[in-house]
Amino acid sequence: MKITGKLLINGQWIDGQAGTYQAVNPATGESIEPVLSKATTGQVKDAVAAAEAAASFFRRASLEKRAEFLRACAEEIMALGDSLVERAMAESGLPKARIEGERARTCGQLNLFADVVEAGDFLDVRIDTALPDRQPLPRPDLRYMNQALGPVVVFGASNFPLAFSVAGGDTASAFAAGCPVLVKGHSSHPGTSELVAQALAKAVKKTGLPAGVFSLLMGSGREVGSALVSAPEVKAVGFTGSFGGGMALVKLANERPEPIPVFTEMGSLNPVVMLPKLLENSAEQVAEAFVASLNMGVGQFCTNPGLVLAIESPALERFIDATSACLAKQPAGVMLNEGIQQAYSNGVAAISSQPGVVKQAVGESHEGKSGFCGQSTLMTVSAVDFIANPELTEEMFGPASLLITCKDLEELQKAICALRGQLTGTIHAADGEMADYDELIDVLSQRVGRLLINGFPTGVEVCHAMVHGGPFPAASDTRFTSVGSAAIYRFLRPICLQNYPQELLPEQLQNSNPLSIWRLVNGERTTKAI
Repeated sequence: MKITGKLLINGQWIDGQAGTYQAVNPATGESIEPVLSKATTGQVKDAVAAAEAAASFFRRASLEKRAEFLRACAEEIMALGDSLVERAMAESGLPKARIEGERARTCGQLNLFADVVEAGDFLDVRIDTALPDRQPLPRPDLRYMNQALGPVVVFGASNFPLAFSVAGGDTASAFAAGCPVLVKGHSSHPGTSELVAQALAKAVKKTGLPAGVFSLLMGSGREVGSALVSAPEVKAVGFTGSFGGGMALVKLANERPEPIPVFTEMGSLNPVVMLPKLLENSAEQVAEAFVASLNMGVGQFCTNPGLVLAIESPALERFIDATSACLAKQPAGVMLNEGIQQAYSNGVAAISSQPGVVKQAVGESHEGKSGFCGQSTLMTVSAVDFIANPELTEEMFGPASLLITCKDLEELQKAICALRGQLTGTIHAADGEMADYDELIDVLSQRVGRLLINGFPTGVEVCHAMVHGGPFPAASDTRFTSVGSAAIYRFLRPICLQNYPQELLPEQLQNSNPLSIWRLVNGERTTKAI
């Protein structure tokens, strides 16, 4: 497939009219061909109008048709072959194995949502049949189900050129819900975005859906992104990125005449608590695993372990020494773009200059290397200084972590209480050790979306039970996840049909239950016909 630098609007590939730019290889700093184009606000309006025109058809399309479309998206992405992998590598600096794994995850979640759609449980159908003879008042026939919100805007993320981008989890879950999607592609991987958009456009055409079901727009987040979020036809937004970017979208959405939900995932420190017995038994082994997690993807994961908390002891000193020795051997890694590299360097400098912070170890220097490189860093600070300084809770997006040394359990719990909402929290404990830390576990669990035991948070499984979200500011709405099958609920709303003619009811609400889905009928969960 050839990269054209065009935009996809209502099924047509069109040159953007707001200027041109080129992608940059972060490993070399060099521009990549071809020249690409940016959308105007007028072109944004055209794409939004097409999505609105497709919304009714897509919302009412059969579950079978929707599942067919999702599977076709996955098939067409795989059909891109090595051209997609090679372009994503060039634009991200990520290795081949990572890109291939991300492609598998992207297609896997599309197929997962196809299965979810076919099962129909997400509709949450509830039927209370009429009771005309009930006293003192009769009950009408009431039928409840979830339905699509309408057009959804998805912002591609910088750190996942496939799995959180054009056909990532936000797009897949919105499609599954029956919502047209308008993607604002990320400037770090525009060629990759276009290739995936070409695959989705083929899937739209192959399955006979309206062209407006999917559009790709490139350009300034401030201009194109703002125009998309402000468009009255848009009903929801999915975003993965910085706190500042996410909150700007939340503010914009709330200032509309009709406010809409913005489902943001805005990063996290992902605190890791090391309990005393665990460190006594295996400080060196845990240190090695910690450094591996910290440097995975050059630390450019929203689940990177950016904070460690432990009680002072000789075992903790062993952990610090082992971590420092291992970290010093880590080569500088290529970061996703120049802006992220600069923000990381500035963030490390800002944290390391705070009162009480000590820089314990750094990785190998990146001097003499081309491209945008980041150096691994471990810093320590006392719990007293950490609790007194809110600036130490700022995320450093890269391979850096701050270790909080606590005098005792009480101080450890106070340090956890000083944290804001997080995507994940982790506890490393020896066998049977957790039983003595009930209150600490409860305090940590109230601040995270996912609680791990004896692992590291950088792996996010795409499955039914996953939660990738958390209390603010990890996410803008703690009730939802952006990964896993439950992500579909972000883009649905309930509707109740009262005394609706049987012959006009959608299949999922009909007495005969032709789809054989699970329904709550008069308080009983069943697949039987009424």
